[in-house]
Amino acid sequence: MKKILAFTGSNSSTSINFQLLTHVANRIQGHEVKVQDFTQYELPIYSVDREMEKGMPIGATIINNIIKDHDALVIAVNEHNGNVSAYFKNIIDWLSRLDRNFLEGKKILLISTSPGKRGAASALEYTKGILPRFGGEVIESFSLPSFNDNFKDGKVLNEVLDMGIEDVLTTFSHQLEE
Repeated sequence: MKKILAFTGSNSSTSINFQLLTHVANRIQGHEVKVQDFTQYELPIYSVDREMEKGMPIGATIINNIIKDHDALVIAVNEHNGNVSAYFKNIIDWLSRLDRNFLEGKKILLISTSPGKRGAASALEYTKGILPRFGGEVIESFSLPSFNDNFKDGKVLNEVLDMGIEDVLTTFSHQLEE
């Protein structure tokens, strides 16, 4: 049994990506899954000057330790104007300054959604490309388009999309056993 950490790149209290994350996390069988909200840990906007003057914020150290305590990650990537949110980018910036390989040995499942037809695909693609730079291995990814049409009451309404989630979860779970 592997320890899986599930979190979102959104800091919104009404995040649709958090809703999708919770749904996906609840479908993972045979592993210990912890859904984590990182908004409780303060992280100022990254700057070299801030780092030089005040050092590493305690929030970055706490988040890094939580990630290190898990074997794998499920990350829900939200999108702002065709890119990852400033909040998510800021987490990556701080963690990479603390430890360049903060994702070393972590197998990762990326998911995303948005109200639009692309389902945050641009942010998802960016994240797929950037996380391996920090040692992570992206095993699978899944984008749920048109959230408001395809997700209601904690369930994926579209059968084909629901089967797609099941497929990526099956592949992810099998990769965790290797």
